[in-house]
Amino acid sequence: MKFDLGTVKFNSDGLVPAIAQDAVSGEVLMLAWMNAESLAETLKTGQVTYWSRSRQELWRKGETSGNVQLLKDLRIDCDRDCLLMLVEQTGPACHTNRRSCFYTAIQDGEELELMQPE
Repeated sequence: MKFDLGTVKFNSDGLVPAIAQDAVSGEVLMLAWMNAESLAETLKTGQVTYWSRSRQELWRKGETSGNVQLLKDLRIDCDRDCLLMLVEQTGPACHTNRRSCFYTAIQDGEELELMQPE
């Protein structure tokens, strides 16, 4: 069955959450937002493109940092309102220069930093 972009349930702002996960290790790298245009661009080019809510423009991951994400597999959840992208990540995924944006654990009410910047 051919994928129909019109079946994606975007929120009231026209966005859908998109989780980036390393295609090989399974590590969750980051969460960002996509609109219909960024999703279509990602599917067309294979380079993950998000929607920047702060800049109100398309954001090609790695455009300025060189830390690109290449799409290996795209999955949509059962409610069709969340995307999971299995990616090949070049360099750190996080703007803090860490491999993953999820580098802080909350354990027994305390924050624990799990990784340092690369």
